[in-house]
Amino acid sequence: MSLKTFSLVSLFFLFQMLWSSALLAEDVSGFEEQIKKFELNRHSKLLAQIAVPTSTLAPFTSDGCSGGLSVGWQYIAGKISTFESIHGERPPWEACCIRHDKVYHSGASQKDNSSISFTRRKEADMQLKTCVIETEKTRSGVLLTEYDVTAEELETIYQTIGELMYRAVRIGGMPCTGLPWRWGFGWPTCL
Repeated sequence: MSLKTFSLVSLFFLFQMLWSSALLAEDVSGFEEQIKKFELNRHSKLLAQIAVPTSTLAPFTSDGCSGGLSVGWQYIAGKISTFESIHGERPPWEACCIRHDKVYHSGASQKDNSSISFTRRKEADMQLKTCVIETEKTRSGVLLTEYDVTAEELETIYQTIGELMYRAVRIGGMPCTGLPWRWGFGWPTCL
């Protein structure tokens, strides 16, 4: 097995393992209900912070794909030339992450209530997931040529990546956490 095939197969099995354990841990609707119960109070705190007359929205910034994904990708691309030649220096779905960051930057509006803010965040997270999955369509020609995988396996890999990123932002992107990638990160921190 070539190094290229080994690296793709390794990534596939890692994502499959994480995906399987996520499904075993809890069904998707139960996962969403737990997030909502925990999160609504945080949206109220963000809305209160936005309503403070001295609160101002900071200029937009983005780290690409948060949680070290873009940074890690760049590091690997810099170390393994075949990885960079096939996959690029940045994640192929990084534009999806930046669009997601733009929505997260301002988060809620002053007209929202906590339930609307929650729904808007969930919609942004679903759009991220969909965008990541759709990058498979633009990359399939290259990936199917480079790796010994079927079109169905490649589709499964991208669906898994999209689902894992969705779950990561659902958990890690809640407002008022102090994290730099939180919902409403352009507003002063609310804890």
